Amino acid sequence: MSSANPSHFASFAAYTPPPDDPSYAASTSQNTSRAWFPSQQSLSYQSGGIPTFNTSQAGGLGAVEDAEAENANNMWETRHGFRVDLLAAFAYLLGPLSALILLIVETHNDFVRFHAYQSALLTTPLVILRILASLVQFPPFLRTIITLLLVIPSLYMAWQAYIDAARNGLVRFQIPFVGPLAERWVYEE
Repeated sequence: MSSANPSHFASFAAYTPPPDDPSYAASTSQNTSRAWFPSQQSLSYQSGGIPTFNTSQAGGLGAVEDAEAENANNMWETRHGFRVDLLAAFAYLLGPLSALILLIVETHNDFVRFHAYQSALLTTPLVILRILASLVQFPPFLRTIITLLLVIPSLYMAWQAYIDAARNGLVRFQIPFVGPLAERWVYEE
């Protein structure tokens, strides 16, 4: 039994190149498209895709997300593939320490870097003030008030950063005086 194209059958040669090898694909010019598989895979938010917020992907309002997906710089993408909302909230949880860690580790996402800068600018003076209050031996109730002035804004900003990324499409909540400075530093990078 002879065949016109022997590449459709198994090869018993000692070495067969893998099917994804470009030279092999060029030599076997067969059509491998399968109509029952979708040609375009939709990406979820966790895998780096841009959320569509229940809009149509075939045009209309969904066309904006399709145009954004074609951009090389994806605003939902982080350097190590972590979620943007969690990283932005983490920037505030450990004060200047978490801000410094994120500024060193995360280099791709401007939203996370903005919140890391804003966290550093907000919490560093408060931590220094709290340390000085302990060194100077302020009364315990004043040290408690200073500690609350450190913890409450940090927790609020962590919540706000998480909500802005998870629900509001990466809207940047700016603290007066500190937020515009953090925005400028991110822009100048």
